[in-house]
Amino acid sequence: MTTEPPRRRLVPAIALLLLAPWTAECSWGGFTLTGMPFVVLVLAPMYGGAALLIRETARRFGLGWPGIALLAAAFGVIQAGLVDQSLFNPGFLDDTEFADTRAAAEATLVPGLGFSARQAVDYVGNHVVLTVCAPIALVESYLGAGRRARPWLGRPGLTAAALLWLGGSLLVFADDGGRKNFLASPVQLAVATGVALALITVALLRHRHAGPPPDAPTPDAPTPDAPTPAGRPQTEAGPPRPLRPALVVAAAYVGSTIAPGWPGVVLALALAGIAAALLTRWSRRPGWGQRHVLATGSAGLVVAAALAYTVPTYAPASPAAALVGDVAISVIVLLLMGGAWWRVTAVRDRRRAAAPAGRPASPPA
Repeated sequence: MTTEPPRRRLVPAIALLLLAPWTAECSWGGFTLTGMPFVVLVLAPMYGGAALLIRETARRFGLGWPGIALLAAAFGVIQAGLVDQSLFNPGFLDDTEFADTRAAAEATLVPGLGFSARQAVDYVGNHVVLTVCAPIALVESYLGAGRRARPWLGRPGLTAAALLWLGGSLLVFADDGGRKNFLASPVQLAVATGVALALITVALLRHRHAGPPPDAPTPDAPTPDAPTPAGRPQTEAGPPRPLRPALVVAAAYVGSTIAPGWPGVVLALALAGIAAALLTRWSRRPGWGQRHVLATGSAGLVVAAALAYTVPTYAPASPAAALVGDVAISVIVLLLMGGAWWRVTAVRDRRRAAAPAGRPASPPA
């Protein structure tokens, strides 16, 4: 339990609460600039509450980023399968500018369950990348190294986050525009519930194996070029530069959309698996730090912002309004990324300057 003053702990929690709905629904071009504030306020309890609850659970139990990704996937299944039930509703997007995607979705229907594998990959994948991982990586990067891996909320705050998420989800479920008067079959609801519970179980089991967070102070950890106590140079390779894992995530994100039908689903899953394997391998090397986390966690957000210029808004909008919104997205993402990168670099430089000569305070980020 952290002993920080409540105000100091609440600032990043509120930031995550408000940032998550924006990255989830606005960062890829789904709304015009004038519609973004309303979207953030309305969806903050559901999206922000979920991101905050996932982050706090992962940090309390030491689940690491793999645990965060698994919990985010569980949230994606719950959201699309149980809350708005867009996963099972073939007409969910018929009243939007994405109505023409229905034929492509129906090309990958799973027999007996009535959902599109293409949409399942898209919905759950975007919740993992944009709703949860990107905002958590950004907000944590603005904090000092000692605060990134610590819980921000006590039990009352954690209860409040859970109630926010549940309340926001119930509002969407009950609203005609949220679930769109559709109700999935008992079999479909049972399958979604089972998948979500399985993902949550796997994530929670990670607390037995999770190591220290990437920027946790480890004074005795040698750098890749430092000699070992016996005087022999350390031969274990360090992590790649932050740009490489970011490019891996970006390639997986873009590559998942280039092929239609079942080949596209297989390609998307393969790219996600390759990216997960590479990131897991690199993150275990000494020297993996918050710069790598920031670059990796926000790579999908950068790609989504870049592709916003090619994506229509949900509701019809004039070309000028759409362009203004897309430019605003680019500016907001650049400011968020630039500020986070500056903050991470400044924290790293101060820690190195404060370390005794010949003994770094922690592995380089």
